[in-house]
Amino acid sequence: MAEWPEDVDAAAALAAAGLRPVPFRQFILKVHSRCDLRCDYCYIYEHADQSWREQPRRMSLHTVDQTARRIAQHVERNRQDSIELILHGGEPLLAGAELLAYAVTRIRAAVPDTRVRATIQTNGLRLDEKHLGLFDLLGVTVGVSMDGTAAMHDRHRRRADRSGSHAAVAAAVRRLAGPAWRHLFAGLLCTIDLRNDPVETYEALLEFQPPAIDLLLPHGNWTTPPPGRDASQAAPYGRWLCAVFDRWYGAPRRDTGIRLLEEVINLLLGGRSRSEQIGLSPSATVVVATDGGIEQSDVLKSVRHGAAATGLNVATSGFDEVLLAPGIVARQLGVAALCGVCRDCGEHRVCGGGLYAHRYRRGSGFSNPSVYCDDLKYLIRHVRARLRADLSAAVAARSAPSDAAA
Repeated sequence: MAEWPEDVDAAAALAAAGLRPVPFRQFILKVHSRCDLRCDYCYIYEHADQSWREQPRRMSLHTVDQTARRIAQHVERNRQDSIELILHGGEPLLAGAELLAYAVTRIRAAVPDTRVRATIQTNGLRLDEKHLGLFDLLGVTVGVSMDGTAAMHDRHRRRADRSGSHAAVAAAVRRLAGPAWRHLFAGLLCTIDLRNDPVETYEALLEFQPPAIDLLLPHGNWTTPPPGRDASQAAPYGRWLCAVFDRWYGAPRRDTGIRLLEEVINLLLGGRSRSEQIGLSPSATVVVATDGGIEQSDVLKSVRHGAAATGLNVATSGFDEVLLAPGIVARQLGVAALCGVCRDCGEHRVCGGGLYAHRYRRGSGFSNPSVYCDDLKYLIRHVRARLRADLSAAVAARSAPSDAAA
């Protein structure tokens, strides 16, 4: 039995919603399919989809060439003046400097009239001066995964021999954050663990003076719930995030950006979402695996085997064709893709149903609220209350008569 949206007529769904496909603007290249860490929460290696075992370890130059050609076709047909290129894995630094440089230069050469903003997301273990020099030459910014203090980080992010990785990662981040390379620093990515104190986690990351922090909810769904989802506490992840919000928002000066929290504020003030985590803006991200297979968001690997696959490959198909894959269409339909529970909820235009992968339930597919529904509502309402209080105080201060007038 097909699960939603596998049984959807993509073209008809778009027409019914009065929409046209939004072209891809973020291209994620899985340049290496293996990793030199064994993180116990990794959605690629530790969750339902084990297709990485069948993938070539390293993307070939030929596959890079085919990908560049398909990106060029897509950009030209959709008249795009800028795109994002994200080098990913596994661990992308395992691909080697030659392949990384080839991928960036080849894709930029294929779209000479389009700006290509390139980023690499790494675990940091191999991030040395040589790599940083290369990224400086190529204009590639660097994001690093880090989970807080040494104890927090090493609980999950361990090497194959189970030894911790924090010391090596911290040294790499200090190098990246130093004067010579700080202009390359894109930010830190941290997966939330409810056992970690939220403020302590945030302040541990803040020690490295990151320009931005991504706080990620652990990937889970209704069939395979995330850790800590029990009846002992309502909205545990929402409360955790609110503690960070209060510390971050209440600081006397802006220490860094926290993307999820900034997105909530932006949406509450009437803006459009720029992230798949939240909001109703159409997804415009596509993934190319090491064998050239074209995939939806790789986070879907946490759901079930094959959930991210489209059955298409850059060797035989263009990205415009991928835009009509049911899973891609479902993430571009906005309100029309939400289940009835979400559409009836007053927070849905901010929440957006949450991250698509977190809505999955075996049997009904993705036609469900997020498994983090209560947490997202708790966070949104907390942030709204803080904003309203501050706006009311500002209006009152402006309306109050001055001492001179009195």
